Amino acid sequence: ATLASASAFVPQTAPKFGTSLSVKQDFLEAEPYYDQSTIPVNVYKNKAPFTGKVVSTKRIVGPKATGETCHIIIDHNGDFPYWEGQSWGVIPPGTREKDGKPHAVRLYSIASSRYGDDMTGKTGSLCVRRATYWCPELQAEDPAKKGICSNFLCDTQPGAEVSMTGPAGKVMLMPEEDPDTDYIMVATGTGIAPFRGFVRRLFFEDTPAANAYKGEAWLFLGVANSDALLYDDEFQDAKARFPDNFRLDYALSREQENKKGGKMYIQDKVEEYADEVFNKLDNGAHIYFCGLKGMMPGIQDMLAEVCKSKGLDYEEWIKGLKAKKQWHVEVY
Repeated sequence: ATLASASAFVPQTAPKFGTSLSVKQDFLEAEPYYDQSTIPVNVYKNKAPFTGKVVSTKRIVGPKATGETCHIIIDHNGDFPYWEGQSWGVIPPGTREKDGKPHAVRLYSIASSRYGDDMTGKTGSLCVRRATYWCPELQAEDPAKKGICSNFLCDTQPGAEVSMTGPAGKVMLMPEEDPDTDYIMVATGTGIAPFRGFVRRLFFEDTPAANAYKGEAWLFLGVANSDALLYDDEFQDAKARFPDNFRLDYALSREQENKKGGKMYIQDKVEEYADEVFNKLDNGAHIYFCGLKGMMPGIQDMLAEVCKSKGLDYEEWIKGLKAKKQWHVEVY
């Protein structure tokens, strides 16, 4: 797989799906655009999945990244609509060794807006890290224990068929009714997926949501090192064009130090801006977390410490955010 920058996914000429990029991205909107009552959920189920076709699979991390992460574009011909923040289920081909039954479905957050990377409304993208297992005894990767679905997806060639279910979930949707809403997005690794969809919808597309948006979207991404950054060129582009509406902060655990001299993890980076983050949340901002579930304890400990320093009861504070639907978590 070749190293590709995210901009390589956006065709410079009219895409082959037959829609010119000069078209507005307004043909997949609810009426009004922020009305979530018609959002598609679980249209395709395990017993009758949808068959998508791979358009491209590209490695999107540098040589020194920890592991391999791929960006996979899937053609659904407009028959599998979804909204930003939802997930697709993927059923890997073959059967389980232990009982000969089909593999269970795996959920992946969709990494594109509803219009897809080519903005035709006919594709969707996934951001997948190849799951490998390092065996301490062999001192090598044990192929028998590699992740079935992530390896299937990262190995796909153009034209490969993918059995899919969903779209799943309403936890990570953007509340677009108030265009002044601030978004705080906290991701580790491939947890960046839904937020790439958000950023494309708000800052790259000619959508009613983008045209109305006046708030600030603030993205925190934690990865091991610079080579492991995901979609950096797109985020830098958004930041250059919308300096008042988009903020970007990275936590690079193997390259940066936190204030205590330890590794800079995502919670350390958010903590640097604790006063601002808390003020925003007091003023109605929505905060989103996506990534491996191991990210949450460190984040929650940090937030509890900040609450203590501000004389707030952490449990009550979180309860208040949840009650106002400002708290969104999708971890796996």
